[in-house]
Amino acid sequence: MQALRLDWAGDVPRLRAAEAMARQGLVTTVSSRAGTAVVAGWVGSVRDRVAGARGLLDDVSRTGGTPRLPIGDYAAVLVCRDRIVLMRDDRARIPLFFRESGGRVSAVSTSARCLGNFEALERSYFCRFLTGNMAQPHSELTPFSGVHRILGGEVVELSITGQMRGRVRRRVVEADDLLDSTADGLRLSGAAKDLRLALENAVGRRVGRMTACHVSGGTDSTSIALLAARLLAEEQGRPGGLVLLAGRFDRGELAGERPYLEEAMKEICRHAPAARPVIADVGDVADFDDFEHHAGDADEPHVHAFRAPFWSRLHGHAAELGCDTLMTGCGADPIADANPLHLHRLARTGQFRQMTKQARAWAAGTERGVRDVVYDYVVRPALPLAAERFAALHRRGTVLGGLGRFARPRWLRSGFARAHGYREASTAESRFVFGRRPEESFFEAANYLAAPDPLSWRRARQDGFFLSHPFLDREVIATMRRLPAEATFHPGRPKAVLREAMADLLPSRIHGRVVKVPFDQLYARGLRAHGDALIDLCRSARHPLVAEMFDIEVLCRAVREARLGVGDAQSWDRMNSSLALVAWLERLDPRPRALGAATAVIDGSCS
Repeated sequence: MQALRLDWAGDVPRLRAAEAMARQGLVTTVSSRAGTAVVAGWVGSVRDRVAGARGLLDDVSRTGGTPRLPIGDYAAVLVCRDRIVLMRDDRARIPLFFRESGGRVSAVSTSARCLGNFEALERSYFCRFLTGNMAQPHSELTPFSGVHRILGGEVVELSITGQMRGRVRRRVVEADDLLDSTADGLRLSGAAKDLRLALENAVGRRVGRMTACHVSGGTDSTSIALLAARLLAEEQGRPGGLVLLAGRFDRGELAGERPYLEEAMKEICRHAPAARPVIADVGDVADFDDFEHHAGDADEPHVHAFRAPFWSRLHGHAAELGCDTLMTGCGADPIADANPLHLHRLARTGQFRQMTKQARAWAAGTERGVRDVVYDYVVRPALPLAAERFAALHRRGTVLGGLGRFARPRWLRSGFARAHGYREASTAESRFVFGRRPEESFFEAANYLAAPDPLSWRRARQDGFFLSHPFLDREVIATMRRLPAEATFHPGRPKAVLREAMADLLPSRIHGRVVKVPFDQLYARGLRAHGDALIDLCRSARHPLVAEMFDIEVLCRAVREARLGVGDAQSWDRMNSSLALVAWLERLDPRPRALGAATAVIDGSCS
């Protein structure tokens, strides 16, 4: 989807913005004597998009070096008198790409497909895509040769004529400067106070004219909705409505969530009586519904396209009510809980006695063996590829058994993998997830793992809003990553800091729950209903790259095994990504996609 496009007529830049998205507030254009900025998304706060975009333009025009990265969900193109700046925020929710050849950029867009040549596919990209299970991409590669992704937190500077001048990526800790040297002195109460303030700020930044909050009855989504309700109740003089959006299951395991959902809705409405509960019947929804559409029409392959039917149903209800933002509880599981990889830090720094003590406490609190805890959080992060190879040796006989995050799946042809750098891609992915300091890489990887943003982006023009995730806010992550393990880990009490932070708002039934029903029911139902169609999709695929990459019969065998429950969430995600790639290649349309109705922001010189 193209929200904006920059290209050149000779040496003169032309900058355009999609009219429909501008009317919806999803794209903001501001101009001054210094230049012009087009921002997809929001800078600073959802309510003050224009002020945020203007502040970004002023900052870029004022500084000769790399500009700061304000908090927000945005991709921006800024055309100044002497340079052009392309940038994305460090959370990387809104995509931005450029096409480059010989050091000169010829076009910039929020759509890689609109810049790429379908006959010049980048095969090394597909190897990187097939490693891991991230919900959204985080490497520079795109499916199309010559088209590059601007990474989260990256600032690209061009000359007015499009010549590349430089690329600088600012890391989160450099961008937010929120680390506190006194953090080691915090305990649970102090940590909870800090998290509560950070969450209130994160929610406040995301409240719009008509705000929707996804509510599931769990601690995470209920916390976000309660903070939004309280904020809107305190701002009675300012316009703003609240929609409480939930999906209801009348049968199966997920029906057990209804009492929690009802209690959450009741408590939220007590704080905001004007809030509008919208409970959508999703009992007929299954994973992989209309899979070829959801996976095939995306701008690039989407690992979690199988879950799109559920989110699409909720999105549709929010769009009908005119919501301009939809907040979720995504990201709380990795961010707001204790970081188990601190055990690796203890082992790495020679604190073996302390590591053993805490591993025993962790095992007791999670009802696991000490060996399993040490293997998962000390051994595997240190030697991720070797650990996966060892596990696979003990689980032979099936396609999915023992398949971890990084190892080559058996259906990916070894010749293709060797020719296009699969080993290098798996090594790079393992380093991204664990890194030299896994306890710190954990937070970076969580940002890309937790959220279904490619679906939100594809539907944004239709719905009029983006998904937004307060738990993945820069301030929230910075707050949690500076907390010592003693403040966050309490055996048998997951997300202890979050529960303490929200103790005055969460109803007791939700505050005390430690187990939530997973979405396995939707996945199993989807495979039962669509397994044969997925196999037919693979066998009937005509794009030559499908047969070049995959042993189709082995991939079909993986689908049959998944229907029988063989494997685990990691191996299923590896299969899901391959199925999504098949569907994407089959729907790859050689015809170029136009920007549609667009406003010419700059169609001449910038002077």
